[in-house]
Amino acid sequence: MPAERELAEKAREIRKYIITMNCYAGSGHPGGALSAVELITYLFHREMNFSVDNFKDPGRDRFILSKGHACMALYAVLAQKGFFDIKEFKRLRHIDAMLQGHPDRLKTPGVEFNSGSLGQGFSFALGCALGGRLAGYDFRVYVLLGDGELNEGQIWEGMMFGSHHRLDNLVAVVDYNKLQSDDLCENVTSLEPLVDKFKAFGWYVMEIDGHDFGDIASAFGRARMIKGRPSIVVAHTVKGKGISFMEGNPRWHGSLAPRGEDRVRALRECGGEELEL
Repeated sequence: MPAERELAEKAREIRKYIITMNCYAGSGHPGGALSAVELITYLFHREMNFSVDNFKDPGRDRFILSKGHACMALYAVLAQKGFFDIKEFKRLRHIDAMLQGHPDRLKTPGVEFNSGSLGQGFSFALGCALGGRLAGYDFRVYVLLGDGELNEGQIWEGMMFGSHHRLDNLVAVVDYNKLQSDDLCENVTSLEPLVDKFKAFGWYVMEIDGHDFGDIASAFGRARMIKGRPSIVVAHTVKGKGISFMEGNPRWHGSLAPRGEDRVRALRECGGEELEL
């Protein structure tokens, strides 16, 4: 399908951007950024009413990256959408640079919320959804959560809030790559039975392959049809997806970047040689 091939090319470019930023900074959180690439690609290029032209419009759709440490994926897609030049990638995580180690709405065009303290982005998204409805807008709110982030009690308070207020203009997505900062989620704080928990809170729940654009399109399409309750997508993903030596390896959660032969290999696996910035 031509449309799916186009999305796959966008995703490949985003992965290259992520690795490029990571290498220039010498640090960052590549694993969780790479696992979310297809989800973010589809949201920004197919799903949301969101662009450079309408970013100041109160009726625009909102995207909240609650797992703020995965900001390299967000920065990559915002550059694709024309919010800033890719030359900014060279200054990732530098003092006074546009692109900080976690999203900053005061520094980075296209960012809706300063996220990084896990759980808070979800609460902000809930507030946006309720506020928009009370103000008479029909925009939709999308929030991306990490699976380790679900350890936060604030998430489960928010689940009650969203269901109670019947926020059918909100879609939460869990990047369920099964790994958090130090270990498997199962070994830190078990999340299962996750789908049953979300259902018990009254949300409409979908499970998908988070790297399959067909699955992703179907889930967001179904979410638009649901009335009277919020939706949540449990997206099964692979941490470090697309870079063979990063996939499923908790070492690549954060605070490092590929060097030497690993750098060459990572760039080759996501589509070519290093970008000239």
